[in-house]
Amino acid sequence: MADSDINEVAQARAELLCFLVATVAASRSLTQEWRVDHVVESCRIRLRRNHLWMDWLDRVRLGQLALRIAKQDLKGAGIAVRQSNVQALFTGDMQLNYGCTVIKKMLALCKEAL
Repeated sequence: MADSDINEVAQARAELLCFLVATVAASRSLTQEWRVDHVVESCRIRLRRNHLWMDWLDRVRLGQLALRIAKQDLKGAGIAVRQSNVQALFTGDMQLNYGCTVIKKMLALCKEAL
C-alpha cells in the first residue's frame, strides 16, 4: 500500500501536530526535559502507522511548531500536562485519546496554529 501525502488527508496535519504536542508535553512532564529526539521519532512512527508521507522539511517545521506550542501556548490556553494525567492522553496502543478533554483542547489549539 502506497503512503498518502499528508496534505491530501483531511485533518491529518492537525492530528499529527496534536500527537507531537501531546508527546513532547508528556515527555517533559515525565523527564523534565524538552526532548527533540522524541518529536522526531514520534513523527516517524505516527506517519508510518497511518500510511502517510510528509516532506522532510515539513516534518522539521511541524516539529518546531509542536515544541513551540508545548513550551509556550499550552499554559496560555489553560492546558497543563501533569505526570498524573499523562496516561489519559493516549490509548493503550499509543494513539491520541480523543475522549480526553486535554486532547480536545490541544487539537483545537493545533488547528488554530495551522
